[in-house]
Amino acid sequence: MALFLSVATAQNEGQYTHFMNNRLSYNPAYAGSSGNISITLLYRNQWMGLNLQPSTPGGDAGSTPTDMLASFDMPVKWLHGGIGATFNSEKIGYHNNTSIALDYAFRIYWGPGNLAAAIEANLNSLQFDPSSLVGHSDFEGGQTTTNDPLVGSKEGSDFLIDFSTGLYYQVPSVYYISLSVKNLLAAKSQTFNFHNVRTLYLMGGYEYAFPYNPSFKLKPSLLVKSSGLRTTQLDMACLLDYRNAFWCGLGYRWGDSFNVLAGVNFLKVLQIGVAYDLTTSKLGFGNGRSFGSLELYLNLAFQIDIPQHPPTVSGNTLYLR
Repeated sequence: MALFLSVATAQNEGQYTHFMNNRLSYNPAYAGSSGNISITLLYRNQWMGLNLQPSTPGGDAGSTPTDMLASFDMPVKWLHGGIGATFNSEKIGYHNNTSIALDYAFRIYWGPGNLAAAIEANLNSLQFDPSSLVGHSDFEGGQTTTNDPLVGSKEGSDFLIDFSTGLYYQVPSVYYISLSVKNLLAAKSQTFNFHNVRTLYLMGGYEYAFPYNPSFKLKPSLLVKSSGLRTTQLDMACLLDYRNAFWCGLGYRWGDSFNVLAGVNFLKVLQIGVAYDLTTSKLGFGNGRSFGSLELYLNLAFQIDIPQHPPTVSGNTLYLR
């Protein structure tokens, strides 16, 4: 017999089907790039209908992943770039993770577009309630409350500080390229024997207007995620946009789901979108398995024009003879 010892880590960053409309959460260098004051809200309920059986009769079965996100960004001329902030709350089973990210992006004009480099501070609050977990103290004693020293028996919490960085280049209304690295410090929690995983994000998108009918545009986009250079995930999507008023499209998350997206833009100020992911992995479909994931998207974007004050000093020309 041969024994193998290995260490397994998992991705601890949330995933969103509306990644093309939620670029700030993936790359801090996006802050202020739209030229608008922008507020984004996202809600995601993943693997709906998945039948989670409690460990003991009447016990808590935990929950499938549920994510809520709120972000804000705006350009700031005197900072030569933009600022942003993202709040994210995620519940998975007995875990509740809350994070706040604060962004600053420095932007310069380069070629036909503009290039931004950014730094981000990440504040993470971790909470874990193991009181409902059960384990086997021995093979004869049956199920008892777990006494695993790595888990403990009381509710706990911890707080981590980390940093992220990124580069973002765009030619407005044509294409964009985004590269970022999250959790540079890989901050570790001694309380939960857990650490952040450095995650690399590569994203890009393009806008193609039909030559004979420019009211319609195709907007393909791509997102590559790599956690610790161990696991890689690929997201693809293509949207059909009509006069920046309506859009619909299809997407695919490699090995996980086919996605359908649709949305509407009211007066080019308020965007509302919805996405449905049809699970293709072994977690779906039917007979107690997931029948898909639902995601809701809302964005409010506007500009504030500050009128210039008239000069307080006027000149008077004096003619001398």
